[in-house]
Amino acid sequence: MTRHLITSAIPYINGIKHLGNLVGSQLPADLYARYQRARGREVLFLCATDEHGTPAELAAAKAGKPVAEYCAEMHGIQAEIARGFRLSFDHFGRSSSPQNHRLTQHFAGRLVEAGLIREVTEKQVYSNADGRFLPDRYIEGTCPNCGYDKARGDQCENCTKQLDPTDLIDPRSAISGSTDLEVRETKHLYLRQSSMRDRLNAWIDSKSDWPVLTTSIARKWLNDGDGLQDRGITRDLDWGIPVKKGDQDWPGMEGKVFYVWFDAPIEYIACGAEWAEANGLDDAAWERWWRTDKGADDVRYTQFMGKDNVPFHTLSFPATILGSSEDWKLVDYIKSFNYLNYDGGQFSTSQGRGVFMDQALAILPADYWRWWLLSHAPESSDAEFTWENFQASVNKDLADVLGNFVSRVTKFCRSKFGEVVPEGGQPGPREAALIQELTTRIRAYEAHQEAMEVRKAAQELRAIWVAGNEYLQEAAPWSTFKEDPEQAAAQIRLALNLIRLYAVLSSPFIPDASDQLMAAMGSTDWSWPDDVETALATLPPGHAFTVPDVTFRKITDEEREDWQARFSGTRD
Repeated sequence: MTRHLITSAIPYINGIKHLGNLVGSQLPADLYARYQRARGREVLFLCATDEHGTPAELAAAKAGKPVAEYCAEMHGIQAEIARGFRLSFDHFGRSSSPQNHRLTQHFAGRLVEAGLIREVTEKQVYSNADGRFLPDRYIEGTCPNCGYDKARGDQCENCTKQLDPTDLIDPRSAISGSTDLEVRETKHLYLRQSSMRDRLNAWIDSKSDWPVLTTSIARKWLNDGDGLQDRGITRDLDWGIPVKKGDQDWPGMEGKVFYVWFDAPIEYIACGAEWAEANGLDDAAWERWWRTDKGADDVRYTQFMGKDNVPFHTLSFPATILGSSEDWKLVDYIKSFNYLNYDGGQFSTSQGRGVFMDQALAILPADYWRWWLLSHAPESSDAEFTWENFQASVNKDLADVLGNFVSRVTKFCRSKFGEVVPEGGQPGPREAALIQELTTRIRAYEAHQEAMEVRKAAQELRAIWVAGNEYLQEAAPWSTFKEDPEQAAAQIRLALNLIRLYAVLSSPFIPDASDQLMAAMGSTDWSWPDDVETALATLPPGHAFTVPDVTFRKITDEEREDWQARFSGTRD
């Protein structure tokens, strides 16, 4: 049986993330992990906070705290919010961990032995106003490719073109806004990615099942202009992983740290080591997921990320893994997402625009957000969050379809048969037709989940809910009861079993509601409906249940208008 290793792009430490970050990586990764677990498969789902680099130093300085203390505090906050959204990580690690220090230095040592690292004396931008060298991402200006006026010195987030700071038009310090910049000499290490171009091309060619979005971005970086460029892997910073060759010092690199983009992906592996340590396991426990020479041959490794992270995960990180010439597990599938925009503009952490994860949880429980975000996931193109659409989706899908079905069935049963599954009657042609339809739809739902087609899976799940409502309307047990109470009992018995079935199928999307429905049905049987007819007889006659509280409430126009005013697109 295939084991599933799943990683989400790791969120940066400087602040609470917005809903666009959530749906671009962590949430669909959680959906896939929960689905695979529901099918009885072994899963290791890893994520972490990305803690190194200038943004962490600046955020800590703004907060008036030492950077290590700030990162520890923010990791705790992000972990708590992740729990609030029911993100089912097996471990939520930290890129500042001792495990990541050791592994990053180990990979650097292997790469230099392979001749894939070179020392370069380069000219780097120094800000006189800030009194420091500026990392690429802390130089802003106008992109020479698309004209975007907030392009960073490493990449334009608008057109995704890789840049150098000197490419920018009218560059300025992103820290102070100062244009008093000069170029000074400094020595750094470069990963010789260009020498890996043919190997990376062949590797990407072998991934014919990858999404077009993923491969198109990778090929653009490989083949545009001069093709894949060598890239600096060190920086003049205090906070980070010290530059070493394995456990040996690196002469000439004293006082420098590895660039955050180099050590952050290695944290995926290190996070596995953190997971093992946290659970009292030995190295073999995580190596069987990450080392093909230690048992990872049957692992399918899937990464989830926004499109802005694709170049590093399709090129730079694989170059590190391949270049080490060690038996590390390479990614099998990269599920990438476009952007989720907010009410006519972009979500942006740096600019404080949009609804942030803590704000969302303060308004409504996690399932409301999980359903909307996943059912509107920006897979084939950018998507847009609007309050009107959010209200309509919650009210129509969750309250009117799923919630209404649960309420009608349980309350009718209580009034006519009591709070037990009624006995009597036999299923007929109408029930057989429902079972056939559900079987077809559940197989389609499974196919979409396996293919990580998030929107299509949501659409099929909703159609499964609708099928139950249509059956209830056609069977009309409230009318049947007047003429044939036993037949009404059979109809309600099937409908109560359908609630349990909905809990099982819906749990990857809306886990809290599924738990609530399962508890109301008095069941702990989470078995997957491989055979629908059998699944719809799980709760036998005489089985006790309770009428649950409202599964999903509707959002009023007044609430929507209030939220639109309160969250108009900025955050202090």
